[in-house]
Amino acid sequence: MTLPGYIPVLYVKAENLPQAWELAILKTWEEGISIRTEYDRQDEQGQFIDPPSRDATLVIEVADPLSEPRIHKNFPGGLEELEVYRQEVVAGIHDHWIDSSDPLKWTYTYHQRLFAYQPSEDLHDPDSSKLKLVNQIENIINQAACAGHSRRLQATTWIPNADPAGEHPPCLQRIWMRVAQDNTGTPVLNLNTHWRSRDGYKAWFMNVFALTDLQRKLAQQLSEKLGQDVKVGRYVDISDSFHIYGSDFADVEREVGRMKADPDYHKRAWRSDDPMVQVIFEETRQKLAADPDYMKSR
Repeated sequence: MTLPGYIPVLYVKAENLPQAWELAILKTWEEGISIRTEYDRQDEQGQFIDPPSRDATLVIEVADPLSEPRIHKNFPGGLEELEVYRQEVVAGIHDHWIDSSDPLKWTYTYHQRLFAYQPSEDLHDPDSSKLKLVNQIENIINQAACAGHSRRLQATTWIPNADPAGEHPPCLQRIWMRVAQDNTGTPVLNLNTHWRSRDGYKAWFMNVFALTDLQRKLAQQLSEKLGQDVKVGRYVDISDSFHIYGSDFADVEREVGRMKADPDYHKRAWRSDDPMVQVIFEETRQKLAADPDYMKSR
């Protein structure tokens, strides 16, 4: 039982991403606290139009993040948007859209913060003092090659003297990885990601689809460094505020109804290697090659 004024701490354990998303939505819908957000709409009289959000601190453990089925059919968005977002996070396809001097452009991407971190005093001032770029991902791979069991293998996104004043500061705060060995002595790369804020209904699935693909990439790069196979291990997702916005309640109620009517999430999921999915992904990659600004997302 959660005491009044206390934000509940919830835990979900799942085999794969579609199951994790369903269980997280159900858990937060049923056990989350009712609390206002900074984005709740108001009318001209200052009365709230949206009901308060459902919110919780949520820990999600995914035992096998690359296992199939890997895609939920009902996450808000589509397969094109999913592939664009994956490449945005993993490959940095929209890093060129960062321009601190232009208010219409972005001040960061997750890829830029992880692969080219550059502290700054003011994200909107191009002349603000900046330090040397840091490829945090390269650093942790190099460190892991020397000591995979190290507890220091992390990359952060937050710039404390700039982000608090930003209009849309990063939700992802840091990633942390550690390598253990299975019974055969094969290295296993485990990954944690920590988020200050999370739109559980509209953003979580795309976030995690991309971050677990980054986990796959980290394991591949470490494997090349070590000269031996490195397995992808469990993924743990920690959200300080995992929330469902009041403006989304009607859509979420319908989704929860489907989940409860038939708990078999497999019926609402696709394999990522499904021929139809692969065709859409490949068409999206071709569109991105022709137009780097195709479907900019965040």
